[in-house]
Amino acid sequence: MIVLAVLRHDQRLADMAGGNDISATTVRRWRDELIALLDARAPRLDRALKKIAKRGGEVVLIDGTLIPNQRRTGKANRPNYSGKHRRHGLHVLALTDERGHLVWISAAPPGRTHDITAARRDHILAHLRAAGLGGLADLGFIGLDDDGDDPVVVTGFKATRARKLAPAEREANRILAAGRAPVERGFAHLKN
Repeated sequence: MIVLAVLRHDQRLADMAGGNDISATTVRRWRDELIALLDARAPRLDRALKKIAKRGGEVVLIDGTLIPNQRRTGKANRPNYSGKHRRHGLHVLALTDERGHLVWISAAPPGRTHDITAARRDHILAHLRAAGLGGLADLGFIGLDDDGDDPVVVTGFKATRARKLAPAEREANRILAAGRAPVERGFAHLKN
C-alpha cells in the first residue's frame, strides 16, 4: 500500500517512510521492485499490434498526454517542465484500438518531449508497417509519416495565418476528430 501511495499520489518517499516507521531507502527499493515488475508485465509494442491485426483490426488511435507530477527542485527536474501545459510532468504516448481500449503505453520521457519525438523514439511507424495497421493521430503528429504515396499515420489539416482551411479540409478534420474520440476514453482510464 505504501508503494501504491507513492506511485498513485506522488507522495514523497521520506514522508511515507517516516509515517510508517521504515527507512526511505526501503520505500525506494520497494518502489523500484514494483516498477520492474510492472515493466516486465507490460506488453511489447510489436506484440500488441500483431494481436490487433490478428483480431481483424485495421487501425489504432495514437495520442500523447502529460501525466502531471509535483515539481521537484534542482536542475535534473527542468526537463520535466512542459511549456505547453505550464506544469511539470511526464509525457506518455498511448495506442488504443478503435473502441478506446488501451493497447500499449510508452515509457515516460520528460514532460517537455513532443508527441512526434516520442513516436519517433519508439519507432511507431516501423511497428505499424510491420503489423499492417494504420494509425489516426492529432495535429501533434503532422510530419511523422513522410511517405506521401502510402501513409501509415493519418493526421488532419493545419490552418496557418496565411492559409485558411478549405471546407473540405474542415470536414476531413471533423471526421478524423470523431474517429479519434475513443482515444480520450483510453487516457481517462489511464489517468484514473
